[in-house]
Amino acid sequence: MPYFDTASAAPLHPVARQALLAALDEGWADPARLYREGRRARLLLDAAREAAAEAVGCRPDELVFTSSGTTAVHAGIAGALSGRRRVGRHLALSAVEHSSVLHSAAAHEAAGGSFTEVPVERSGAVDPAAYAGALRAHTALACLQSANHEVGTEQPVAEVAALCAEAGVPLLVDAAQSLGWGPVAGRWSLLTASAHKWGGPAGVGLLAVRKGVRFAPQGPAGERESGRAPGFENLPAIVAAAASLRAVRDEAAAEAVRLRALVGRIRSVVAERVGDVEVVGDPERRLPHLVTFSCLYVDGETLLHELDRHGFSVSSGSSCTSSTLEPSHVLKAMGVLSEGNVRVSLPMGTAEADVDRFLDVLPGVVAEVRERLGAPVSAPPSPAPAAGLVVDALGRRCPIPVIELAKVIGEVPVGATVTVLADDEAARLDIPAWCEMREQEYVGEEPADRGSAYVVRRLS
Repeated sequence: MPYFDTASAAPLHPVARQALLAALDEGWADPARLYREGRRARLLLDAAREAAAEAVGCRPDELVFTSSGTTAVHAGIAGALSGRRRVGRHLALSAVEHSSVLHSAAAHEAAGGSFTEVPVERSGAVDPAAYAGALRAHTALACLQSANHEVGTEQPVAEVAALCAEAGVPLLVDAAQSLGWGPVAGRWSLLTASAHKWGGPAGVGLLAVRKGVRFAPQGPAGERESGRAPGFENLPAIVAAAASLRAVRDEAAAEAVRLRALVGRIRSVVAERVGDVEVVGDPERRLPHLVTFSCLYVDGETLLHELDRHGFSVSSGSSCTSSTLEPSHVLKAMGVLSEGNVRVSLPMGTAEADVDRFLDVLPGVVAEVRERLGAPVSAPPSPAPAAGLVVDALGRRCPIPVIELAKVIGEVPVGATVTVLADDEAARLDIPAWCEMREQEYVGEEPADRGSAYVVRRLS
């Protein structure tokens, strides 16, 4: 059964498994003790730190191990903000950061601080000049991921890092998705990552803080990991994480070329074989293994279940796959279609035959889901004259509001409007995206007694 969701968690690398089992026998003792078992554990911990630091591109004494990537992000942001509290309490970040960064920003604001979200282009990347414009005299910290976890777009970290350095603001880089593929370029100040993203065991994160960066760890003090990650180290998992990071780096150059070609094939074939689809993310500046596309008139949850039934494990950012009923904040910030969203992230070693079978199965699955929902299968017939129509889609979740719009757009003459009443948050994103794909005019959103009224003018 092909597993295509390595952006969530990569399968455990064989080297990680081997190192983990060995470390369970050799690394169970307290590395802070001076007797032989403790010394042996300390040697393993020091070797793991040196290997991880080499992969990150920092000094061993700049890197600590945490209990997860999320913990590393929270500790890194809190420590940097506290260390620079005399400068100010402003935080800058991109609108497409991982939820761990957004949650840290919200907590910072609740405690009296402030933050600015830098918007992204439709590709998902920030404009370095726009990011520089978000920096203030009282900015204590800036955050920018190295590559996006949902659409794969690589961020201009080196350019932003240079601008932050010029402004005297430290930059924290969330490198969870990219570190297995190579070091992060640029003059970053702090860096975080998570082992289960590259095939290490879950429960190990990395936090690197460059020398000279003002940093004050928050919470009760601890004696271990420079006081930045209290608690007893999970030494077997740390050893396995460092060993697997070195192993995947050795394979990364060749595997990146191969997977980039497979992802390129998915990007082109999906656009050819599946009608009414938008492939999102930067086509060039992207991670080699990840591709995301959104399908009009498709319930994302049903699509994922059907693909799972055919043996494919994929992920989604559609609102109809989440309990919040809101589309992914990443897709929302990009202004792209969210309904019927599919994220494919290929693990190292993915067979070309598995990708080909996925591309063979996908068009039929999408067509079946659309048929179930009563979606239009062809261009609408010539219209009967009408001044305008109102479609009541209140209480109906994505993709129904867009399906109902597509059904009736042909019933109004060119120049007339269709007003869709909807209270599903996804409609605010998906109706404008549909208009762009169908070359119709999105007039705008108007208040309504319930939900909102989305007005579309027929152009052709």
